Amino acid sequence: MAVKTAFICSNCGYESGKWYGRCPDCSSWNTLQEVIVQKISKNANIIDLGTSAAPLRISEVKTSNFRRISTGFLEFDRVLGGRDESCGIVPGSVILLSGDPGVGKSTLILEVALNIAGSSWRLAGRNLKNQEPKPKRQVLYITGEESENQIKLRAERIGKNKDMENLFIFSTGDIDLAIASCEKIAPDIVIVDSIQTMSSQSFPGFAGSLPQVRHATSRLVSYAKKKGTPIFIVGHVTKEGVVAGPMLLSHMVDCVLYFEGENLTGTRILRAFKNRFGDTSEVGIFNMEENGFSEVDTSKFFMDQGNLKVPGSCLTVLMEGARPIIVEIQGLVVPSNLSFPRRVSNGFSSSRLELLLAVIQKHLKLPFERIDVFLNVVGGLRITETAADLAVCMACISSFKNKPLGSIIAVGEVGLLGEIKDVLNLKLRLKEAKKLGFKRIISNENYKFLNDIIRAI
Repeated sequence: MAVKTAFICSNCGYESGKWYGRCPDCSSWNTLQEVIVQKISKNANIIDLGTSAAPLRISEVKTSNFRRISTGFLEFDRVLGGRDESCGIVPGSVILLSGDPGVGKSTLILEVALNIAGSSWRLAGRNLKNQEPKPKRQVLYITGEESENQIKLRAERIGKNKDMENLFIFSTGDIDLAIASCEKIAPDIVIVDSIQTMSSQSFPGFAGSLPQVRHATSRLVSYAKKKGTPIFIVGHVTKEGVVAGPMLLSHMVDCVLYFEGENLTGTRILRAFKNRFGDTSEVGIFNMEENGFSEVDTSKFFMDQGNLKVPGSCLTVLMEGARPIIVEIQGLVVPSNLSFPRRVSNGFSSSRLELLLAVIQKHLKLPFERIDVFLNVVGGLRITETAADLAVCMACISSFKNKPLGSIIAVGEVGLLGEIKDVLNLKLRLKEAKKLGFKRIISNENYKFLNDIIRAI
């Protein structure tokens, strides 16, 4: 009997009986992959959420007051969402954690597993005085990429002095066996690393193909909703930086997290691109160390008070989510012997730096056309907002004039006419600066043009 095949787009999931160089649905090139088609039950991809037999009025729907589960990381809990001090994992939720290879996804999620399984848990929140310790939670870590021995070695390295008795490791790439192990152990938290390694022999395609990823995710989502068990799914990303697999994968889960960071620094940032139970503007900041991840004290990590007496240093206040962070901008200006002076930037847009230097040259009459400029953002942070424009200009001018600025906070967007523009959440930024003891603050409220600032300082 001849084997029946179909061609499926790896970008949008479009299915066709013949190959196309360009997908008719999403117009992507060379994305159609051949898979073997088998006879599949009609309900194979239907997610069973324990639905009712008939429609109900919303007033008749019974709800329960759930309590979020803390991951053991304040930064992680903040990204997952919640109110005030009650933040963390929502029971029955499915969370997709993605990121570039080597950024530390598996290490972070293993630390979360150790935190949850290694201590007597309490309800999520920081007011623990009136709470009695509950029985320890059981965590099932399902891996299709590493063996049990490899996971244990890594757990012993990052989980020193932690009780691992309630952490179960299961190395398999079969989603059917994974679900069966969940039914047998009935864990409180399930972790799957990664979804691209899960497959089912009763379903067409190889591990990581669109049908297999879609089927494995639907099985996990069904289990989470029926049992009320939170599930973390680790996912790979493509070279474009998006989650590998169909876009349906992001739609099926409750929360999509992205873990990012520079290769040359230990700073890692956790962002939420989708969150049904919280705000997507929140971020978590971590520092990768030899024994795992540590949470960052944002009031000190991105600046060095000793550099404020050196020319070329200026502070600014950035917004990462709903949280203001004081960051140090360093500028170095030296004479150039090149026909085209160099503009080297780390953590700041090179094209934006060129624009700001042109504004300085035009309105302040400084000869930056014969000068090399080097710019660095302390701590490995990447700046994407324009509120740091003024600090960048001040750092470069300070280095050019060889005059330290001292404890100055500069917040504002610089326009092409040399004017200082207002930025979002300015009052919140200024409040954070004053709380940390900074009194000299330059912004749109007290200066309107760059010329006015230079005369004043």
